[in-house]
Amino acid sequence: MHELSIVLGIVDIAQSEFERSGATSIDSIELEIGEMSGVEPFAIEFAWPEATRNTVLENTEKIIEYIRGKAECLECKEQFELENLYDECPACKSYFKNIIKGKELRVKALTVS
Repeated sequence: MHELSIVLGIVDIAQSEFERSGATSIDSIELEIGEMSGVEPFAIEFAWPEATRNTVLENTEKIIEYIRGKAECLECKEQFELENLYDECPACKSYFKNIIKGKELRVKALTVS
């Protein structure tokens, strides 16, 4: 389960920014996770409590925005939403595409006090 290491990385980012800010607590953390990133939402939720125990994120509100996949066909330039990485272009049926949205995995914001 690589999601545990992802959550531990998020904790490291939060800890570093928390120390730089001079704040006393982190009220909320906002994450962006693309549906095409390979990160399983259930696994993130499962790993979160254990990975954040006794850290600056232990009592922090977690807000996750899941970003839908979007691609551009390399053959006809049609842009379309992706359900799966292997989806074909609905216009020309080509499988050659550039994924332009949905592979994100980032800490968008920390709210501190």
